[in-house]
Amino acid sequence: MGAVPELISPRSPRVSAARRLAKRNFRGKERLFLAEGPQAVREAAGHRTDAGPTLVELFATVEAAERYADIVGAARDSGARVHLADESVIADISTTVTPQGLVGVCRFLDSPFAQILAARPKLVAVLAHVRDPGNAGTVLRCADAAGADAVVFTDASVDLYNPKAVRASVGSHFHLPVAVGVPVAEAVSGLRGAGVRVLAADGAGEDDLDAELDKGAMGTPTAWVFGNEAWGLPEETRALTDAVVRVPIHGRAESLNLATAAAVCLYASARAQRAGRPA
Repeated sequence: MGAVPELISPRSPRVSAARRLAKRNFRGKERLFLAEGPQAVREAAGHRTDAGPTLVELFATVEAAERYADIVGAARDSGARVHLADESVIADISTTVTPQGLVGVCRFLDSPFAQILAARPKLVAVLAHVRDPGNAGTVLRCADAAGADAVVFTDASVDLYNPKAVRASVGSHFHLPVAVGVPVAEAVSGLRGAGVRVLAADGAGEDDLDAELDKGAMGTPTAWVFGNEAWGLPEETRALTDAVVRVPIHGRAESLNLATAAAVCLYASARAQRAGRPA
């Protein structure tokens, strides 16, 4: 006889507690967030902070528990409570239209900004006025892929733990240090004090990314400041940085979207920094 779900009612106290984490005020109060799908849960199960294992609870349908037995096993090995749940329960907790059968409850994992600075980062992404959670998660994923040392979410940006941001990062939440709630001016001054050149990415920038690469200016420790999806960076934020750099448009496109521009900028810095390292 196969396994049967232990949680069959969306009104269960455990289910209700998890469902509330879709709302920011409950996440902040409990310092817990949701990670959905096999990739995010796999990364969560293998992650820990000074507070202990990041994954504290896992809800899984019977089918998902069988299909992803390795992930469920890793969750149990990490000390997380694992609940087999009815599909209706997973659908009630999930914030997606088509749940994948695994929903993890995780501890907050952001790092103090001072700790990031103390590590002397070489490449940092700063989300200064990014409001769309999908864009925020995608930029975090781009930073992770480019080998960035850290990401900073300023106090003017979306919540790091928004479920859509977590999904869009596809597990990158668990890969590199992220500071949250840092005022823009504090982020810029702190990074500059740590020896990091701070560049604003803006389509109307006076400096051209290709020209910066050609003159060898991109190989030093660098932080890229990315702004709002619709209106970019305000003048007061651009004025704080060392330069305002635009990604050149060689074709006829009106502009690049935020995540694409972030990927271009971060990879340009990563390539320049690697080229400057001793063989």
